[in-house]
Order: sequence, then structure tokens, then C-alpha cells
Amino acid sequence: MASSDDRPDKATPPGKPAAKKPLSPAAERALAEAAQRRAEVDRKAADRPKEAGGPPGPEPTRYGDWEKKGLTSDF
Repeated sequence: MASSDDRPDKATPPGKPAAKKPLSPAAERALAEAAQRRAEVDRKAADRPKEAGGPPGPEPTRYGDWEKKGLTSDF
């Protein structure tokens, strides 16, 4: 005989998040270090001067090649 907790209608509802497992100390340290690195990257980006007359949107050389109006050329 199944217990009352094994019934599918007692499962976590789709809109409600499941209970989180506690993280190990190493995982908590890793998350804290990642948050610190992201904050440092964001701070450095905010400190850079704004480009005057540059292309709008993302940097066209971000993938190691030049993209302009959907056409790409390698250097």
C-alpha cells in the first residue's frame, strides 16, 4: 500500500518552485567568488570612457572579425 505522500496530486505544483537543497560550503564560496568577479567586470565597464562616433550596439570586433550590416570579414 502506498503512503499518502506518494500520490501524484501531492507533488509540487508546476508554478511553485521545489524546495532547494542546501549548498555545500565549497559551492557557496564558488557562487560568492563568481558574484565578486561579475561585480568587478561591471565596475570596469562603467569606468571606461564612452566612445564618440563609434558604431551603435555591440562591438563589431567582439568575435575576432569585423561585422558591418550583417557582412563579416576576417582581419
